[in-house]
Order: sequence, then structure tokens, then C-alpha cells
Amino acid sequence: MTNTASTAIPVFKLYGESQQWPTPDLLHCETISRRSREYQWEIQPHRHADLCQLLYVHQGQAQLEIEGQRTTLNEATLQVLPPLCVHGFRFAEDVEGFIVTLSAPLVSHLQAQVGSTVDGLQALGNYPAGKDSDYLNSLFARLQDEYADEQPARDMMMHALVSVLLVWISRHAIQRLHPRAPRGREYFRRFTQLVEQHYREHPKIEDLAHKLGISVSHLNGTCRELGGQPALQIMHDRQLLEAKRLLTYTSMTINEMSQVLGFSDPTNFSRLFRRRVGFSPKAFREQLKAD
Repeated sequence: MTNTASTAIPVFKLYGESQQWPTPDLLHCETISRRSREYQWEIQPHRHADLCQLLYVHQGQAQLEIEGQRTTLNEATLQVLPPLCVHGFRFAEDVEGFIVTLSAPLVSHLQAQVGSTVDGLQALGNYPAGKDSDYLNSLFARLQDEYADEQPARDMMMHALVSVLLVWISRHAIQRLHPRAPRGREYFRRFTQLVEQHYREHPKIEDLAHKLGISVSHLNGTCRELGGQPALQIMHDRQLLEAKRLLTYTSMTINEMSQVLGFSDPTNFSRLFRRRVGFSPKAFREQLKAD
């Protein structure tokens, strides 16, 4: 792509078309290949006066030039191109994806629906699709099918699909403005969830760390930092909390209780209880009765 002085940047309704708008619809949808093939897979830098475009590259490489900055896409990505943004593309011939062009009235309507938390269609945005790549591709493909056909309630369906896309964009834009908790807190939250689900099964800490995708040392360091003790002790505390509940609210024997809590030997249960609580399960229950 060649750089072009801003004063010479052509302004198109749709690239290469001089007419104001090719359809009575408030949006236009086409595959990337449809128009790009006609121009040997290269769209020279240009801009649209009052149109917003959503470029979704699902597969294949794309080189983007946006406001003079060049970027190469090698993964599924949704690119938001607001009005007056100067942009050009060069696509690999095996590229798969879509370009949706939204008119100003439709953009205003959609933005009013989603609210003023973030203006997802009025600012440049580059959003890797990640695990949502197939989901986004299905939305764009369905939008393309609706656009090309004349089914009942066609406008309603197209606007609904574009609304879903805008929600996806807005949520990702908000997440960038207000990042989630640090990664360590997320690991700790997921670890405590796993403990809650499996504490009766006495899983190995190594297996839980593997499920989280981190090492045992990483997990233990996170647990010490955020929970005040290593992972195994957090597991034991959950087992003992349940033991205290059973001792308080049921008449189970120690043998029955140890079995319910997944201990292979009641002696192991009693030994752990005494070590962590300070006295035996039997003494704990007798103290409750005395109180």
C-alpha cells in the first residue's frame, strides 16, 4: 500500500463506487473477497465521510494501513473503522471474512440502544476474536445471508445481528477500559472453585494446578499471597469446615463422617482434625454439647 497525502485521500460511499449508496438499506454487507478480488486484493487508502465499517478477518493474512499505521493480522480479528478514518488493506488471496458498512442513522440508533458507557462504533478498535472466532464468523455469515436474500422481517433480523456484534464490541472495549482483576486473583478464584467442587475427592494439588494451567509452585505462591497459606492447607481447611458442620448439626459417627468426607481411614481424618483444630473430633463435639 502506498502512502497518500491526506488532502488527496478519496472519499467513497463504498470503495470504488461513485454513487451515494447502493441500496435502500441502512447497512451493506459483503465478503472481503468480493470487492478485494476486483482490485487484485489491495484496497488503497481512503475514507468514508459518514460511514462506520466493521472488518472481520476470520482466516488468512491481512495487512491494514490505518491513519498511517500498518498492522498485519494473522489471527481472527474484528477491526472497527469509524467515519473519516483513513484506511487501506492488502489481503492474501485465501482470506475469509466480511466487511459490514453501517450508515450514520443506524450507528446512532444502535449506540442509543447500547447506552453511553462506551462508544464502540465511533472510535478505532482492533479486537482479536480469540475463542469467539467461530461465533463471530457465524454472526457475520448469517448477516450476509440475510442481506443477500429477501426474507420476511429482513431488516429486523439484520439489525438484530448487528446489535449482537455491537454488544460484543462494547463489552470488549469496556474490558480494555476497566481490566479484570490481576491474573493471580483469577487463578485463586478458580482454585477455590475447584476446591469447593472436589474437596471430598481429595484431589492432588498437582492435578488442580494442571487444570489451571500453572505450576504447583505458582499455585502455592498465589495461595500464600492471597489466601495466607499454601494450596493443600486451603484444601484441608475446606474439609475441616465441613467436618465441623457435620459434628455440629448431625449425629454421624466419626467413621461415617470420615467416609463422607472422602478419607480412606478414620484415623487419618482424626489426625488431621487434631493437628489443625487443636483437639479431636470427639472432643470438639463434646465441647459443643457442654456449651
